[in-house]
Formats: sequence, structure tokens, C-alpha cells
Amino acid sequence: MKNFFEKMLWRSRYLTLLAVWSCIVGMALLFILSALDMGRLLIEFFNVYALGHTVPDFHITVVSHVITAVDDFLLAMVLLIFGLGVYELHIDKLDIARGNPAAGKLLQIESLDDLKDRLGKVILMILIVAFFKNVLHVEFKEPLDILYMGGGIFLVALAGYYGHKSGEH
Repeated sequence: MKNFFEKMLWRSRYLTLLAVWSCIVGMALLFILSALDMGRLLIEFFNVYALGHTVPDFHITVVSHVITAVDDFLLAMVLLIFGLGVYELHIDKLDIARGNPAAGKLLQIESLDDLKDRLGKVILMILIVAFFKNVLHVEFKEPLDILYMGGGIFLVALAGYYGHKSGEH
């Protein structure tokens, strides 16, 4: 009975494949969606500059769309890193990635802490991108608003600095 129970427990790790495949599907959908959005933006850009159509605040619209695409691409990378990390931690190592220079160190996960560190850095980048996307739409109604913006930029820079410092260890 004990042997049967232990086999069932050990085999239950294959349920993590649901998370792995869900992450890979989500990653693919985000990459495709963001690429299609950028294609639509390219067509709109062509309409405005080549055909002379006018769109109010078009520059801000373009920058906002590009930042959104970067944000979506970063989230897709989080899903990729998480999916591959879960697979390597619970199922098996990806032999094809070992020794392959294209794989890099980013996709080779050795422990749960390693996975958390890699995800944390990409999530920090997502938050930084989201902050700057929101900065585009800030209206300065009072002089104190400018100080708040400066404080926010300082905190983002500080987070980037400490995120980089933690990667050196």
C-alpha cells in the first residue's frame, strides 16, 4: 500500500504540465496579439504620415501602443520562463537547452529560488514599463504633482539599481 501511494504521489507531479502548457499557450497568444497590434499601428502610422490623415495626439498614441506592446512581450516572457522553470523543476531537465548558447542562462532553472529571482526581475521590468506608460497621461495641475513624478522616477531608478545589484551575487 505504501509503495502504491508513493508512486501515485510521485506521478502527481505530471499535473504541473497543465500549468506548463497553459503558460506556453498564454505566451503564444500574447506574442501574437502584440505583434498584430503593432501591425495595426504600422498601418495607422502609414495612413497618418503617408496619406496625410490627421489624428489628434498621434505621437502619444504611438508611444502608448509601443509601451503596451513591450509590456505584453515582457509578460509573455514571464509566462515562458515560468512554464519552462516549472517543467525543469518538476518533470525533467530540457536536454536540448543544455550547452546550447541560444538558450542562455535565463531559461535554465536550477531551483525554486532561481525561478523566483528570474521572474522577479522581469516582473520589475513590467512594473517599470507600466509606470512610464501611465506617466504619459499625467496632467500637472499643481506644482506638487511634478514633485510626485520626480519621486516616482527616483523610486523606479532605485528599484532598477537594487535589481541589478542583486543579479551580481
